[in-house]
Amino acid sequence: MKKLFCALFFLIFIFNSSAQKGDYLLFTVADSLKENANAVVRLDQRDIVITSQRSMNIKVQRVVSVLNNKGMEEVDAYQYYDKSTSVKNIEATVYDAFGKEIKKIKRKDFIDRSAVDGGTIFSDNRILYLDYTPISYPFTVVYNCEYQTSNTAAIPSWRPLGGYFVSVEKSAVNVTFPQALGFRKKEFLLSMFNIQKTVETDTQLSYVASNIPAQKPEEYSPIFSKLYPKVMMGLEFFNLEGVDGNAKDWKEYGKWFSEKILTATTTLPEETKAKMKALVGEEKDPIKKARIIYKYVQEKSRYVSIQVGIGGFKPMLAQDVDRLGYGDCKALSNYTRALLSAVDVPSYYTELYGDRSPIDIEEDFFSIQGNHAILCVPDGNKYVFLECTSQSNPFGYQANFTDDRNVIVIKPEGAEIIRTKNYESNENTQNSKGYYTIDQNGSFSGKIAIVSQGSQYGSKERVVRLLPEEKDKHYKNYWSNINNLKLEKISFSDDKEKIIFTENIQLNASNYGNITGNKILFTVDAFNQNTENVRRIRNRKNPFQILHGYFDTDEIEINLPEGFSIEFLPSNYELKGKFGEYKTEIIKKENNKLTYKRSMFLNKGKYSNKEYDEYRLFMEQVSRNDNAKIILTKN
Repeated sequence: MKKLFCALFFLIFIFNSSAQKGDYLLFTVADSLKENANAVVRLDQRDIVITSQRSMNIKVQRVVSVLNNKGMEEVDAYQYYDKSTSVKNIEATVYDAFGKEIKKIKRKDFIDRSAVDGGTIFSDNRILYLDYTPISYPFTVVYNCEYQTSNTAAIPSWRPLGGYFVSVEKSAVNVTFPQALGFRKKEFLLSMFNIQKTVETDTQLSYVASNIPAQKPEEYSPIFSKLYPKVMMGLEFFNLEGVDGNAKDWKEYGKWFSEKILTATTTLPEETKAKMKALVGEEKDPIKKARIIYKYVQEKSRYVSIQVGIGGFKPMLAQDVDRLGYGDCKALSNYTRALLSAVDVPSYYTELYGDRSPIDIEEDFFSIQGNHAILCVPDGNKYVFLECTSQSNPFGYQANFTDDRNVIVIKPEGAEIIRTKNYESNENTQNSKGYYTIDQNGSFSGKIAIVSQGSQYGSKERVVRLLPEEKDKHYKNYWSNINNLKLEKISFSDDKEKIIFTENIQLNASNYGNITGNKILFTVDAFNQNTENVRRIRNRKNPFQILHGYFDTDEIEINLPEGFSIEFLPSNYELKGKFGEYKTEIIKKENNKLTYKRSMFLNKGKYSNKEYDEYRLFMEQVSRNDNAKIILTKN
C-alpha cells in the first residue's frame, strides 16, 4: 500500500508540475476519445476578427496529441501567405506524453518555401510549415499562428471534425464583425454531436464542440464534408484581391467579379490575335472554332498546380500566359477565354469545386466555395465546359472531376449557377470483343479489343502515357485473375472527336486451366471478372453512394482443346434489382467452340445505409457467377 501511495503521489506530482500553459498529459484523455483515433485534437480554437471590409485577423491555437505515425497529418501546422495575407506570428511547442516540453519551434525554424513549383510568376505565393520528426509516440504539439488578410471575401468555414480517425476534445470558433458588413452564415448537421452556439449577436458568433469521438470511414460513403458538421460564413460587403465588393447573392457576385476582378486580364499581343484568326481560318461555327483554340492551348501551355485561393483569386494576365507558356487553373481558363474572344467566340470564366466526388456550390448561400476554375462555352441553349489544365482531355470532356455538380458561371450581367454534364450510367460503356484458346496443357492465349466511353474513357486513356513497365503492371493488376500473364502486343486508338478509347491486347498465360487427372477446370470469364470486394459493415451508419454507374458488354469466343468434351457448363444466369442488371449466356458452337456473352449494368445513385447489405449481396452474386468454371474431360 505504501508503494502504491508513493507511485500515485509521483504521478500527481508529474501531472501538476509538467503541464505548462494547458493540460497536455495524455492519460487525462478519455478512453472514448482514444478509441479508433490516430490523433486527439485537445483544442482547436479559431478567433476571427473582421475589423473592416478590408481587414480580417485570424488567430489559431491547435493542440494535437499524436498517438501514432498515422496521426501526423492531423498536426496541421502550416500557413499560406502572399501579397494580401501576412503571417504575424507562428510557433509551436512539442511535449511528451507526460506534458514535459521537448522542443520549442520558432518562426525561423518553420520551413518557408514557394507554394507552387515550376512557375516564377507565383513566387509571392508561399507556405510556412512545421517539419517535425518525432522521437517517439505519443506526443503533443501546441501550434499557434496569427495572420492578417485583406481578403475578407474568404472567411474560413468552421469544421469541428476534420477527418476520420481523429477525435476532438474541444473545437471552438469565435467570430467578431462590424454589423454594417452584412455577416451571414449557413449551418450544416450541427445536431450530430455535442455542438453549442454560445454567442449570436449583431456583431459576434461563437460555437463550441466537445468530446467528439473518432469516426471510422465506411466504404462507398459520400464525401466527408457531406456527412459531418460545418458552418459556412460570408459577408455582403467584402474585399477580394484589394478590390471592395458587395453582393447578397451569386448574381451580384458574378457581375462584380466580372467588372472588377476579370477586367483587363484578357489583353493579348496583336500577333497572337492574328495567329488565332489564321488558325480558325474561314470556320464560322463557334464550337468548331473553340475546338481549334482548345487544341492550341493544350499543345502550347502546361499546367502549374495551385488551387483557387492559395495563389490569389485574380487570374494572371493572359499576355503573361501567352509569353511564359504555363499557368494555374485560373490562368489557363482565362487565357483560353482571351483566345476565344480573339476569334469572336463568347465564353465565361467558371468557378467550382473539383473532386472525384461531386461537390455542389451552395446555390442559396454566396461565399467563396470553389477550389478550381474551368471555362464555359455557350452552345445554343446548352453549355460546353472546358478543362483548360489538361493536355490530353477531349474537347468538352468532364467525367470524374468536374461533372454533375453546381458551378458558378460568371457572366458580365451576373453569375448563374449551372449544373455540369451528368454522365448517365448507360453512357459509361465498355464493350469487349475477343477470343481465347485453352490448349491440352491448360495454357491460355487470346486477343481482346476493349472500347470505352463516358467516365470509363477517362479511367482508360491515361494508360497511353504510362511507361512500358507501368503498362505491364497495370494490365497484370487489371487481369489479376490470370496467373502467369504475359503481354505480347498492346496498341491503342484514342478518338478524341468521338471520345472513344480502344485497347487492343494480345496475351497468354501458362496453367490457366487446372489439370486434375484427365480433367481441365477453368474460369469462363477471363477478361472482365468483377473483383470488387464489398466488405460487410455491421451496423452501418452512413448512406452509400455509387459515384459512377456503367454498362459493360462482353462477347468472347472460347476455343476448347482437341480431344476433350464438356463435362460441366455453367447455366445461363440473370440478375435484376434496384442496383442494376447482370446477365451471362454461354452458347455452344461447332468445332469445339463456345461463345460467352456477359452484360453488367450498374446504377449510379445514392442509397440509404439500410440498403448497403442488399448491394453487397448483389455484387457477391455477380462475383460468384463471374467465377463460374467449365470442366472438360479427356476423350
